[in-house]
Amino acid sequence: MQNNYPLLSQIDSPDELRLLSKDKLPELCTELRSYLLESVSQTSGHLASGLGVVELTVALHYIFNTPFDQLIWDVGHQAYPHKILTGRRERMHTIRQKNGLHPFPWREESPYDVLSVGHSSTSISAGLGLAIAAEKENAGRKTICVIGDGAMTAGMAFEALNHAGALHNDMLVILNDNEMSISENVGALNNHLARILSGELYTTFRESSKKILSGLPPIKEFVRKTEEHMKGFISPVGTIFETLGFNYIGPIDGHDIDELISTLKNMRNRKGPQLLHIMTKKGKGYKPAEQDPISFHGVPKFDPTNGTLPQSKTTKTYSDIFGDWLCEIAEQDEKLIGITPAMREGSGMVEFSKRFPKQYFDVAIAEQHAVTFATGLAIAGYKPVVAIYSSFLQRAYDQVIHDVAIQNLPVIFAIDRAGIVGADGQTHQGAFDLSFMRCIPNLTIMTPSDENEMRQMLYTAYKTNSPMAIRYPRGNVKGIELQALTGVEIGKANKIKQGQKVAILNFGTHLESAKKVAEKHDYTLIDMRFVKPLDEAMIAELANSHELLVTLEENAIQGGAGSAVNEYLQKIKKIKPLIMLGIPDEFIPQATQDESYADLGLDAQGIEKVINHYFSDC
Repeated sequence: MQNNYPLLSQIDSPDELRLLSKDKLPELCTELRSYLLESVSQTSGHLASGLGVVELTVALHYIFNTPFDQLIWDVGHQAYPHKILTGRRERMHTIRQKNGLHPFPWREESPYDVLSVGHSSTSISAGLGLAIAAEKENAGRKTICVIGDGAMTAGMAFEALNHAGALHNDMLVILNDNEMSISENVGALNNHLARILSGELYTTFRESSKKILSGLPPIKEFVRKTEEHMKGFISPVGTIFETLGFNYIGPIDGHDIDELISTLKNMRNRKGPQLLHIMTKKGKGYKPAEQDPISFHGVPKFDPTNGTLPQSKTTKTYSDIFGDWLCEIAEQDEKLIGITPAMREGSGMVEFSKRFPKQYFDVAIAEQHAVTFATGLAIAGYKPVVAIYSSFLQRAYDQVIHDVAIQNLPVIFAIDRAGIVGADGQTHQGAFDLSFMRCIPNLTIMTPSDENEMRQMLYTAYKTNSPMAIRYPRGNVKGIELQALTGVEIGKANKIKQGQKVAILNFGTHLESAKKVAEKHDYTLIDMRFVKPLDEAMIAELANSHELLVTLEENAIQGGAGSAVNEYLQKIKKIKPLIMLGIPDEFIPQATQDESYADLGLDAQGIEKVINHYFSDC
């Protein structure tokens, strides 16, 4: 470590970083970038975003007294260099692994991680709360929010900017514009003007002018407008932030460590809400990532010397099956519309977006808008399909209820990453969608057990004139032969095996694990398929003919599919022993999916163990 990274190996906290002379910082940035590439290529994880914020990370910890000064990263996957500089360098090989470093900033992991965050666009809201608290306590603490990688596209960010600008608390927002965002104006003139606009002379003149002109409102307003228009001429986007009440500086080159140091040093003691706009290149310093930042955003283990990522396995994922289905229907129906909140690749919509560009909409990181946008299309007679991760759908819950369900509109929710997602941990587990959707009237909820069932259910949703949700997991499909699209009967379960004594009611893709147990012990196995409406006749029949019912789902037990079965048994006054297998009342940390299934008892061994334990206690 010391031979390859002579400067970086000496830094176990920002305190050591701040002991370096300024002329050593470019060399440190080079080492940090190389170390990030080396470590992520060996472990897998987020790469391109971290490569783009190396200089910014060094400059922030160099200028500000972290962790006393509070630094928030948004989106959190930009924080790998931050983790390396804040005492976690030697544990980077464990990131995203069971019992290892968390993939995002995590409060329990380090005092330097102010806000636990996996999703986006939350930094300014949280930062404003911290800034107000610091002011109330007269703490002299600085609040810095780094928002980038598209996070500024979400409405929540602008809600927070509007509030912060009106309150005039001291806080610094840094817009990391990495070509996934806005504005291209960068260069020597902008750097020079940014230095002037953030400098002591300009600020003193600005504040003195305010005092002199305070008794002359018309002239004061004229000067304010003149300043605003001057900044707008330099960078038109700056006018937006000035209008929201922020003092806008930039854009500047986010890879020029000297400019960053000078500008941040000037801005450190400025009063009121400040916004620094920096331009960075996602994947900076590693050509393959610069040229293809999307592919190198999140990477598997790879050899960085050859510049290529391993070819993905030929096995398709559930996301691929969804994308293929979209294309198949779009060929027949130009009114089918595919919508994604900035997850084209992850949701399997790349081919659809290329073949049917007029039927494809990426609304950016704006889940609420995605759902209500779909509402308008449905009202107009189109068939909108909102492809959305389970954990992201949480952000649009109000819209699902008010804008879709109450009006009973035919919006299809293709819910990807339902259940355990693996290495991204607590913030990304799709643990709650069955629970929060099941209580919504008019909404049909389907849980396919394999890819063919998934296609048939999507087709059923397409042919039905009401809100429909199909939830499916992250990962590879089963290899089942795909059949012609005919749909499925709504609310009808499928009996896989007739047995005795125990009936296993499966909701989702753990059917094969349940089948192993059912065949070994001659239990009955039912693929329930629908969480809402339930096949109530099937449940009543099973309750009458079996000693024990076991429900199996990859969702929170509270309020999930098992709870639905239990509610129905109570309704028909059938007191029957019921074991509900699913995700317990806790947040599930990062691990591989198989590791989590084993820990949660959702694999064949876990299912068998809990049933055996029940009978041993009888």
